[in-house]
Amino acid sequence: MAITAAEINELRKSTGAGMLDCKKALEENQGDFEKAIDYLRTKGLAAAAKKSGRAATEGMVAAFLSDDQKSGVLVEINSETDFVAKNDKFQSFVSDIGRHILLLSPPDCATMLSQPYCNDSSKTVQEYLSESISVIGENIQIRRFVRFNVAGNGMVGSYIHAGGKIGVLVQAETPPVTEANADVLKCFVKDIAMHAAAAAPRYVSRDQVPSDVVEREKDIYRAKAKESGKPDAIIGKITDGQINKFYADICLNEQVYVKDTDKSITQVMKEAGKAAGGDLSVCCFERYVLGEGLEKKESDFAAEVAAAAGL
Repeated sequence: MAITAAEINELRKSTGAGMLDCKKALEENQGDFEKAIDYLRTKGLAAAAKKSGRAATEGMVAAFLSDDQKSGVLVEINSETDFVAKNDKFQSFVSDIGRHILLLSPPDCATMLSQPYCNDSSKTVQEYLSESISVIGENIQIRRFVRFNVAGNGMVGSYIHAGGKIGVLVQAETPPVTEANADVLKCFVKDIAMHAAAAAPRYVSRDQVPSDVVEREKDIYRAKAKESGKPDAIIGKITDGQINKFYADICLNEQVYVKDTDKSITQVMKEAGKAAGGDLSVCCFERYVLGEGLEKKESDFAAEVAAAAGL
Protein backbone atom coordinates (compact mmCIF):
# COMPACT_ATOMS: atom_id res chain seq x y z
CA MET A 1 0.00 0.00 0.00
CA ALA A 2 1.10 3.60 -0.53
CA ILE A 3 2.62 5.26 2.53
CA THR A 4 2.22 9.02 2.78
CA ALA A 5 4.72 11.61 3.98
CA ALA A 6 2.33 12.59 6.76
CA GLU A 7 2.24 9.02 8.09
CA ILE A 8 6.03 8.81 8.04
CA ASN A 9 6.32 12.16 9.78
CA GLU A 10 3.88 11.09 12.51
CA LEU A 11 5.79 7.85 13.15
CA ARG A 12 9.08 9.73 13.24
CA LYS A 13 7.75 12.12 15.88
CA SER A 14 6.31 9.28 17.95
CA THR A 15 9.44 7.12 17.98
CA GLY A 16 12.44 9.31 17.20
CA ALA A 17 13.49 6.83 14.52
CA GLY A 18 14.92 7.92 11.15
CA MET A 19 12.60 8.74 8.28
CA LEU A 20 13.69 5.88 6.05
CA ASP A 21 13.37 3.44 8.95
CA CYS A 22 9.87 4.77 9.59
CA LYS A 23 8.95 4.36 5.93
CA LYS A 24 10.16 0.76 5.95
CA ALA A 25 8.37 -0.01 9.21
CA LEU A 26 5.06 1.22 7.81
CA GLU A 27 5.54 -0.67 4.55
CA GLU A 28 6.42 -3.89 6.38
CA ASN A 29 3.27 -3.59 8.48
CA GLN A 30 0.81 -2.46 5.80
CA GLY A 31 0.51 1.01 7.28
CA ASP A 32 -0.51 -0.19 10.79
CA PHE A 33 0.87 2.53 13.08
CA GLU A 34 1.05 0.50 16.32
CA LYS A 35 2.65 -2.48 14.60
CA ALA A 36 5.16 -0.15 12.96
CA ILE A 37 6.14 1.18 16.41
CA ASP A 38 6.63 -2.37 17.67
CA TYR A 39 8.68 -3.20 14.56
CA LEU A 40 11.00 -0.24 15.19
CA ARG A 41 11.40 -1.11 18.86
CA THR A 42 12.16 -4.74 18.01
CA LYS A 43 14.90 -3.51 15.69
CA GLY A 44 16.25 -1.24 18.41
CA LEU A 45 15.37 1.86 16.38
CA ALA A 46 12.86 3.37 18.80
CA ALA A 47 13.45 3.79 22.51
CA ALA A 48 9.85 3.71 23.69
CA ALA A 49 6.26 3.45 22.60
CA LYS A 50 5.19 6.83 23.88
CA LYS A 51 3.39 8.98 21.37
CA SER A 52 4.48 12.54 21.96
CA GLY A 53 3.43 14.84 19.15
CA ARG A 54 4.91 18.28 19.31
CA ALA A 55 2.80 20.77 21.23
CA ALA A 56 0.79 22.92 18.86
CA THR A 57 -0.89 25.36 21.21
CA GLU A 58 0.23 27.98 23.68
CA GLY A 59 -1.51 28.84 26.94
CA MET A 60 -0.98 27.39 30.36
CA VAL A 61 -1.62 24.52 32.73
CA ALA A 62 -2.66 25.65 36.22
CA ALA A 63 -3.63 24.03 39.51
CA PHE A 64 -5.99 25.19 42.26
CA LEU A 65 -6.42 23.74 45.75
CA SER A 66 -9.04 24.27 48.43
CA ASP A 67 -7.76 25.77 51.68
CA ASP A 68 -7.86 22.41 53.45
CA GLN A 69 -6.37 20.64 50.39
CA LYS A 70 -9.24 18.18 50.34
CA SER A 71 -10.05 19.20 46.75
CA GLY A 72 -7.92 20.21 43.80
CA VAL A 73 -8.22 21.10 40.13
CA LEU A 74 -5.79 20.83 37.24
CA VAL A 75 -6.81 22.71 34.09
CA GLU A 76 -5.34 23.45 30.66
CA ILE A 77 -6.47 26.58 28.84
CA ASN A 78 -5.02 27.36 25.41
CA SER A 79 -4.26 30.61 23.63
CA GLU A 80 -2.84 31.23 20.17
CA THR A 81 0.49 32.74 21.25
CA ASP A 82 2.91 32.55 24.14
CA PHE A 83 2.75 36.35 24.35
CA VAL A 84 -0.93 36.22 25.31
CA ALA A 85 -0.29 33.30 27.68
CA LYS A 86 1.90 35.64 29.72
CA ASN A 87 -0.71 38.40 29.68
CA ASP A 88 -2.22 39.31 33.09
CA LYS A 89 -5.76 39.24 31.69
CA PHE A 90 -5.31 35.73 30.31
CA GLN A 91 -3.82 34.50 33.57
CA SER A 92 -6.68 36.10 35.48
CA PHE A 93 -9.14 34.27 33.21
CA VAL A 94 -7.37 30.95 33.89
CA SER A 95 -7.56 31.61 37.62
CA ASP A 96 -11.27 32.47 37.40
CA ILE A 97 -12.06 29.25 35.52
CA GLY A 98 -9.97 27.15 37.90
CA ARG A 99 -11.80 28.57 40.90
CA HIS A 100 -15.14 28.02 39.15
CA ILE A 101 -14.33 24.33 38.67
CA LEU A 102 -13.13 24.03 42.27
CA LEU A 103 -16.36 25.59 43.56
CA LEU A 104 -19.00 24.02 41.29
CA SER A 105 -17.34 20.75 40.19
CA PRO A 106 -18.75 20.48 36.62
CA PRO A 107 -18.45 16.98 35.13
CA ASP A 108 -16.92 18.16 31.84
CA CYS A 109 -16.07 21.24 29.78
CA ALA A 110 -19.31 21.23 27.79
CA THR A 111 -21.43 21.24 30.94
CA MET A 112 -19.27 23.93 32.52
CA LEU A 113 -19.70 26.30 29.59
CA SER A 114 -23.47 26.25 30.09
CA GLN A 115 -23.25 26.85 33.85
CA PRO A 116 -23.84 30.29 35.40
CA TYR A 117 -20.40 31.78 35.99
CA CYS A 118 -19.64 31.61 39.72
CA ASN A 119 -18.42 35.23 39.97
CA ASP A 120 -21.36 36.66 38.03
CA SER A 121 -24.48 34.50 37.76
CA SER A 122 -26.00 36.86 35.21
CA LYS A 123 -23.79 35.26 32.55
CA THR A 124 -22.72 31.73 31.67
CA VAL A 125 -19.14 30.54 31.54
CA GLN A 126 -19.46 30.53 27.73
CA GLU A 127 -20.45 34.20 27.80
CA TYR A 128 -17.54 35.01 30.09
CA LEU A 129 -15.23 33.11 27.72
CA SER A 130 -16.56 35.05 24.70
CA GLU A 131 -16.07 38.34 26.51
CA SER A 132 -12.52 37.40 27.43
CA ILE A 133 -11.72 36.48 23.82
CA SER A 134 -12.94 39.93 22.71
CA VAL A 135 -10.86 41.71 25.35
CA ILE A 136 -7.68 39.67 24.95
CA GLY A 137 -7.88 39.54 21.16
CA GLU A 138 -7.03 35.87 20.63
CA ASN A 139 -8.93 32.63 20.49
CA ILE A 140 -9.03 30.95 23.90
CA GLN A 141 -10.07 27.37 24.52
CA ILE A 142 -10.77 25.63 27.82
CA ARG A 143 -9.33 22.34 26.70
CA ARG A 144 -9.53 19.96 29.67
CA PHE A 145 -9.56 19.68 33.45
CA VAL A 146 -9.55 17.12 36.23
CA ARG A 147 -10.81 17.50 39.81
CA PHE A 148 -9.82 15.36 42.81
CA ASN A 149 -11.88 15.20 46.02
CA VAL A 150 -10.88 13.50 49.27
CA ALA A 151 -13.79 11.87 51.08
CA GLY A 152 -11.97 10.60 54.17
CA ASN A 153 -8.40 10.97 55.33
CA GLY A 154 -6.11 12.33 52.67
CA MET A 155 -4.77 15.35 50.89
CA VAL A 156 -4.46 16.76 47.38
CA GLY A 157 -1.27 18.46 46.20
CA SER A 158 -0.02 20.03 43.00
CA TYR A 159 3.04 21.26 41.16
CA ILE A 160 3.32 23.56 38.14
CA HIS A 161 6.55 23.61 36.15
CA ALA A 162 8.02 26.26 33.83
CA GLY A 163 5.25 28.78 34.27
CA GLY A 164 2.48 26.43 33.21
CA LYS A 165 4.12 24.13 30.65
CA ILE A 166 3.65 21.03 32.82
CA GLY A 167 1.24 20.50 35.71
CA VAL A 168 0.54 17.61 38.07
CA LEU A 169 -2.27 16.96 40.54
CA VAL A 170 -1.80 14.23 43.16
CA GLN A 171 -4.21 12.67 45.65
CA ALA A 172 -2.79 10.75 48.60
CA GLU A 173 -4.31 8.69 51.37
CA THR A 174 -2.87 9.90 54.68
CA PRO A 175 -3.37 9.63 58.41
CA PRO A 176 -5.73 12.26 59.88
CA VAL A 177 -4.37 15.75 59.26
CA THR A 178 -3.36 17.54 62.46
CA GLU A 179 -1.40 20.66 63.33
CA ALA A 180 1.55 18.39 64.09
CA ASN A 181 1.70 16.62 60.72
CA ALA A 182 0.06 19.07 58.29
CA ASP A 183 3.35 20.53 57.06
CA VAL A 184 4.84 17.06 56.51
CA LEU A 185 1.82 15.97 54.48
CA LYS A 186 1.69 19.16 52.40
CA CYS A 187 5.38 18.79 51.61
CA PHE A 188 4.89 15.12 50.70
CA VAL A 189 2.08 15.66 48.17
CA LYS A 190 3.91 18.60 46.60
CA ASP A 191 7.15 16.60 46.32
CA ILE A 192 5.33 13.66 44.71
CA ALA A 193 3.68 16.03 42.23
CA MET A 194 7.06 17.60 41.45
CA HIS A 195 8.55 14.14 40.93
CA ALA A 196 5.71 13.15 38.58
CA ALA A 197 6.24 16.33 36.57
CA ALA A 198 9.88 15.38 36.01
CA ALA A 199 9.68 11.57 35.77
CA ALA A 200 6.38 11.27 33.83
CA PRO A 201 5.01 8.04 35.32
CA ARG A 202 2.00 6.51 33.59
CA TYR A 203 0.53 4.51 36.49
CA VAL A 204 0.77 4.53 40.28
CA SER A 205 1.64 0.83 40.65
CA ARG A 206 2.19 -2.23 38.47
CA ASP A 207 -1.25 -3.68 39.26
CA GLN A 208 -2.75 -0.74 37.32
CA VAL A 209 -0.85 -1.54 34.11
CA PRO A 210 -3.28 -3.20 31.64
CA SER A 211 -2.41 -6.81 30.81
CA ASP A 212 -2.41 -6.12 27.08
CA VAL A 213 0.24 -3.42 27.59
CA VAL A 214 2.42 -5.88 29.52
CA GLU A 215 1.98 -8.61 26.91
CA ARG A 216 2.87 -6.22 24.12
CA GLU A 217 6.10 -5.32 25.93
CA LYS A 218 6.93 -8.99 26.48
CA ASP A 219 6.45 -9.73 22.78
CA ILE A 220 8.83 -6.90 21.89
CA TYR A 221 11.50 -8.04 24.38
CA ARG A 222 11.27 -11.66 23.21
CA ALA A 223 11.57 -10.63 19.57
CA LYS A 224 14.48 -8.33 20.34
CA ALA A 225 16.31 -11.09 22.24
CA LYS A 226 15.85 -13.48 19.32
CA GLU A 227 17.07 -10.83 16.87
CA SER A 228 20.26 -10.49 18.93
CA GLY A 229 20.87 -14.26 18.84
CA LYS A 230 20.15 -15.07 22.49
CA PRO A 231 19.48 -18.80 23.24
CA ASP A 232 15.84 -19.76 23.74
CA ALA A 233 16.67 -21.08 27.22
CA ILE A 234 17.44 -17.63 28.60
CA ILE A 235 15.01 -15.49 26.63
CA GLY A 236 12.37 -15.91 29.35
CA LYS A 237 14.73 -14.61 32.04
CA ILE A 238 15.80 -11.72 29.85
CA THR A 239 12.17 -10.85 29.21
CA ASP A 240 11.31 -10.94 32.92
CA GLY A 241 14.22 -8.64 33.67
CA GLN A 242 13.15 -6.19 30.97
CA ILE A 243 9.55 -6.20 32.24
CA ASN A 244 10.74 -5.30 35.75
CA LYS A 245 12.71 -2.40 34.25
CA PHE A 246 9.59 -1.41 32.32
CA TYR A 247 7.56 -1.30 35.55
CA ALA A 248 10.29 0.73 37.25
CA ASP A 249 10.13 3.24 34.41
CA ILE A 250 6.36 3.76 34.20
CA CYS A 251 5.05 3.04 37.73
CA LEU A 252 5.29 5.90 40.20
CA ASN A 253 5.83 3.71 43.26
CA GLU A 254 8.82 1.97 41.68
CA GLN A 255 10.54 4.99 40.18
CA VAL A 256 13.76 6.45 41.55
CA TYR A 257 12.98 9.67 43.41
CA VAL A 258 14.21 12.61 41.35
CA LYS A 259 15.23 14.67 44.40
CA ASP A 260 17.26 11.81 45.91
CA THR A 261 18.30 9.08 43.49
CA ASP A 262 19.32 6.79 46.36
CA LYS A 263 15.63 6.31 47.19
CA SER A 264 12.56 4.94 45.47
CA ILE A 265 9.18 6.64 45.76
CA THR A 266 8.05 3.76 48.00
CA GLN A 267 10.90 4.55 50.40
CA VAL A 268 9.97 8.25 50.36
CA MET A 269 6.38 7.33 51.26
CA LYS A 270 7.51 5.17 54.17
CA GLU A 271 9.75 7.91 55.56
CA ALA A 272 7.06 10.57 55.21
CA GLY A 273 4.49 8.23 56.76
CA LYS A 274 6.72 7.66 59.77
CA ALA A 275 7.11 11.43 60.24
CA ALA A 276 3.34 11.96 59.79
CA GLY A 277 2.32 9.20 62.18
CA GLY A 278 0.70 6.73 59.79
CA ASP A 279 0.80 5.03 56.42
CA LEU A 280 0.87 7.09 53.22
CA SER A 281 -0.07 6.03 49.71
CA VAL A 282 -0.72 7.76 46.41
CA CYS A 283 -4.27 7.09 45.22
CA CYS A 284 -4.06 8.77 41.82
CA PHE A 285 -2.40 11.52 39.86
CA GLU A 286 -2.90 13.46 36.64
CA ARG A 287 -0.11 15.01 34.59
CA TYR A 288 -0.80 17.58 31.86
CA VAL A 289 1.74 18.81 29.33
CA LEU A 290 0.70 22.01 27.56
CA GLY A 291 -0.50 21.22 24.04
CA GLU A 292 0.04 17.48 24.51
CA GLY A 293 -1.49 15.50 21.67
CA LEU A 294 -1.97 18.54 19.46
CA GLU A 295 -0.06 19.12 16.24
CA LYS A 296 1.96 22.03 14.95
CA LYS A 297 2.40 22.47 11.23
CA GLU A 298 5.86 21.54 10.10
CA SER A 299 5.88 22.90 6.56
CA ASP A 300 9.63 23.42 6.70
CA PHE A 301 10.03 19.68 7.32
CA ALA A 302 7.51 18.39 4.77
CA ALA A 303 9.86 18.53 1.77
CA GLU A 304 12.53 16.55 3.64
CA VAL A 305 10.04 13.87 4.61
CA ALA A 306 8.64 13.60 1.12
CA ALA A 307 12.13 13.29 -0.37
CA ALA A 308 13.12 10.57 2.06
CA ALA A 309 9.89 8.72 1.39
CA GLY A 310 10.35 8.94 -2.35
CA LEU A 311 7.04 10.77 -2.74
